[in-house]
This record gives sequence, C-alpha cells and structure tokens, in this order.
Amino acid sequence: MTTNILLTGVGGQGTILTTKILSAGLVELGYDVKMSEIHGMSQRGGTVNTQLRYGDKVYAPNIGLGEADIIVAFEKVEALRALPYLKKGGKIVMDDREIYSMPVLTGAQSYPHEAAEELKKAVGDVLVVSASKIAESIGNIRAQNICLLGALTESLKLNGIDWEALIASMVPPKTVDVNLQAFRAGVKAVQGR
Repeated sequence: MTTNILLTGVGGQGTILTTKILSAGLVELGYDVKMSEIHGMSQRGGTVNTQLRYGDKVYAPNIGLGEADIIVAFEKVEALRALPYLKKGGKIVMDDREIYSMPVLTGAQSYPHEAAEELKKAVGDVLVVSASKIAESIGNIRAQNICLLGALTESLKLNGIDWEALIASMVPPKTVDVNLQAFRAGVKAVQGR
C-alpha cells in the first residue's frame, strides 16, 4: 500500500525542508519513498507544493487530483487550493496561519477567514494546529514547519526512529534547539486528540 502526502505552503515557510526531513525519516523506517517539488513563484511569496509517496514499493512521485491521502498545509488558503488533490476520506493537517497575498492587501480580494471551518465541513478529518503561534512563542516563527512535522508524525504514529536526531542533522546548527522545541510542541499538540 502506498501513502500519498501533499505538502503545501508559501515560499519561505520551509515546505521543502520539511518534506526532505519527512522523506529521510520514512526511508529510515524502511519505506520506499519518492518526492517531487513544485516551486512556482516561491521567492515572491507564491505557492510551494511538494509531493511525497511512500510504501513498500513506489514507482513515481506524482500525486494526481483526488489521490492524496493527506494534505499538510502551512497556511489556510493553501489548504483550500490543495483540496482537489485530496481523496475521499483523506485527512488535512494544517496551521491556522493567514498570509495575505497582494490582492488581499490591496483590497481587490477578500481573505477566506473561515477556511478551516469550510474544510472541516467538506473533509471532516481536519487537524488544525496553531503551529505558527506555537513556534512564535518558542522564539522563532520560522520553526512553524517543524512544529507541523511533529503534529504529522504523531498523528500518523510514525514511531520507531529518532526524529529529533534527524531534524538536528538537517536544520542549520544555530536553529537546532528552537526546531527541536517546535517538533516536541507539535507532537504534544496532537496527543490526546
């Protein structure tokens, strides 16, 4: 059986780093893993999507419409944009962060503040984690991605490896402590739900 995960965020949120850490962890757990990256206009705050597939044997990294088992969204609107990729009965793990695009900032468009509620109606299985707020309280909002990684690994029960050692080996040395705190906080945010 293959599990398909689509990770989506805005440029600069660490979507690609998160996917690389997740991929390395899944390989360590013994899975065959394939991943691909779609950057778009990421340097200008545009969407960044990564697709990751893992299982006993995976032949290609691409996830088609209606094929994702899980969407991991680093921002509300990105979760809405990715929704067509989610299969029936799929799950969304998302931050409740709002990042306003230029059309929203100029008043040309409105922001869908009720996105999480709409997603819950459409999907049912939506795990909302205040990853940005948690990371900011720890001391660096940029650790939001690792907080979401903690929530994801805990919700999928991807145990059996040392995620913290893996994170420490893949993030910049000066950010290890804050990222480990963020990971632990993401795990804790999901426990008991």
